[in-house]
Amino acid sequence: MRTAVVTDSTAYIPKELRDNHNIHMIPLNVIFGEASYKEEDDMSWKDYYKEVKAHEDLPTTSQPAYGELIALYEKLGETYDAIISIHLSSGISGTYNSAVSADGMLENVKVYPFDSEISCMAQGFYAIEAAEMAEKGAAPEEILSHLDHMKTSMRAYFMVDDLSHLQRGGRLSGAQAFIGSLLKVKPILHFENKLIVPFEKIRTRKKALNRLFELFDEDAGTGKPMRAVVIHANREEEADQIIEDLSQKYQHVEFYKSYFGPVVGTHLGEGAMGIAWYIV
Repeated sequence: MRTAVVTDSTAYIPKELRDNHNIHMIPLNVIFGEASYKEEDDMSWKDYYKEVKAHEDLPTTSQPAYGELIALYEKLGETYDAIISIHLSSGISGTYNSAVSADGMLENVKVYPFDSEISCMAQGFYAIEAAEMAEKGAAPEEILSHLDHMKTSMRAYFMVDDLSHLQRGGRLSGAQAFIGSLLKVKPILHFENKLIVPFEKIRTRKKALNRLFELFDEDAGTGKPMRAVVIHANREEEADQIIEDLSQKYQHVEFYKSYFGPVVGTHLGEGAMGIAWYIV
């Protein structure tokens, strides 16, 4: 059985890595006024952080059109027998539910939707592992079982640097944002029960980053083989330095670099940083 792997753009797997693993991507949309862009295809993360500064209002975001998802599955069905379709948490987007509905519309291929219950490159790790297994000929059920096992050790924490995006996006009141900015509060967020929720509020960016490193060390300090990713919102040089520092300390961890693209960046804002990891 030939199995294809699909994920959506919010996995933010760098294109070279997607191509190397033959991972197919369905883009979500970011909308500035009347102009709609498919992230990763029409708008890169670098272009997004330039564009958002030129607009007073934040863009809106939307999931892929149902017809586009069906079209992708049908095209893959010409070559593949099955599709593992891995998507951002169903608690924050309807993309996964669209994949579930699409399976019943197809005749020539079986779709196996997977709710990552997370997003960004943590979601990307599921796609990479699925692609590695599919290349070796693993059955879809075996792949899904492995992805479920990965959830037991998957962790991701995000530090928000600019509270105005949370406030403008309706996730924080204006008063909270104003007071928080005065106090230099840098919230740390994580996924819980499929939703992005506050984990801790830390004073100053430096302390918030150090807290991320402490959380990472709880698992990395055990010496177990791990994959990890440093995720940045237009702070690529800082991400490179963090990876260099962590790589020297944790030589048993395989590090990746990724980014918060347009859809997630709209909610977290420029300057956000994140770390995600799992035990291999």
